[in-house]
This record gives sequence, C-alpha cells and structure tokens, in this order.
Amino acid sequence: MPRHRRDFFYRKAREEGYRSRAAYKLQQINERFEIIRKNDTVVDLGAAPGGWLQVAYELSGGRVVGVDLLKIKDIEGVDTIKGDIRLDETVGKIRELIGEDGADAVICDAAPNLSGNWSYDHARSIDLATSALECALKILKLGGVFAVKVFQGDMFPDFINKARGYFVKVQAFSPEASRSQSAEIYVIGRRLLSGTVNVSEMYSVTIEDIGENGDGIAKINNMVVFVKGTKKGQSVNIRIRDVKPKFAFGDIIG
Repeated sequence: MPRHRRDFFYRKAREEGYRSRAAYKLQQINERFEIIRKNDTVVDLGAAPGGWLQVAYELSGGRVVGVDLLKIKDIEGVDTIKGDIRLDETVGKIRELIGEDGADAVICDAAPNLSGNWSYDHARSIDLATSALECALKILKLGGVFAVKVFQGDMFPDFINKARGYFVKVQAFSPEASRSQSAEIYVIGRRLLSGTVNVSEMYSVTIEDIGENGDGIAKINNMVVFVKGTKKGQSVNIRIRDVKPKFAFGDIIG
C-alpha cells in the first residue's frame, strides 16, 4: 500500500472533507501562533489545491483570497486568482479583492516540484519563499502576519535573517502534521514593521538628543533610533541592530 494511504493525516483529511493533509499543518500553526483571527483578511499564495484556503476561511470567516499558477476549484466564501505572484499584474488583482487596507495575514504552503537533487530543490524552495515574502510585503497591512514553508538547508539562515528585517518577531516551527522525514519548516513573521529602517542596513545620522538611559537619539524618516556611546550633535555611521514598531537600535560602525 502506498505510504500516503497509510498516513494518519491523509486519511483524516479524506474523512473530514479537506483537500489536502496540509490543512492540519495550518490548524496547528494557528493553535501555536494565532496568525489568523476572526474576520481577518487572508491571502494564501500558491494555494492549490485549497486545503489551507478551507482552514483559513473556517478560522476567519472574512475575506479569503487564494492565488496559484493553477486554477483552484471553487470553495464557498473564497475568492481565487490564477496568476504568478511575482508579477505586478497579479499583485494588482489581489489588492482589488482585499481593498486598500491590505491583508491581516499572508500564508504560503507552496513547494517546488522535487527533482531529487536536494541542493537544487532547497535553492528553489528558498527562491519560492522569497517571492512569497516579497509579495507579502506589497499586500500586508502594518502589523500583519506572514507564514511560509521552506526546506531546511544551508540557505535557510539567510532567508530567516532576511525575514527578521521586516517583522518584530520571526520564528521557525515544525507542526506535528509534517511528516517526520520531511525537511520542511515554517517561518512565521509577526507584526510587519513600517519599513522605515531595516535590520543590518547602514545609515549616516546626527544625534539630536540624549535619552534617559544615556543613549543618543537620532531619527531616520521620523523613526527614533537609539545609539549607544554617542553625544548630542555627533554625526556617525550606524548599522541597525534591532527594529521595533516605533523605534530601532543602531551600533556605530567605521
């Protein structure tokens, strides 16, 4: 008997009417991180065949949009788009459906077709996850949530560090519904930052004041940046170490 027919979550999905066993992965991710709440606007990238869309609509009951290169069979209460998430045309169609406020959550369980060459498949997974992240940044509202599947490998640390430049908190999680032998892992980014400054970016600033803790205070596009070891009026080059919703921390370089 094929492995998938012996799989507990495969059988459970068939019994409960879900289009894929992946539905339980989203349920478990949501139990842990509460990425989808009642009435949230949710966009699912690479959504076919629709298992995550079914769960997203059950959790939200609000606007849910699925996007894929393949046509997605209709799901009651869900809008679907056939298109490439890397194209501005597709992003425009998403925005038309979700409105100017943007999405509360962008999720992606997409994976490349496996070739059997692990280095190649890992690289393609990271490329797909990066495309999903870039799309999410165009449609998420400030403070929104992002969840994406990636394959673990040598490029994974760079990807998760990239995500950390855009969200207050980024974590990796492997739900129980993932097969034990699978290298997949989910990256969860919570509370999208304003994008005023990015982690690891370098800036030239002038210290405008000194804070209560003795740190210098500079501003980048109206965001307050705290810099240790500086004096009022000093001009310095800094690298951003950490970003919060309303302020950031920088370290002197050079």
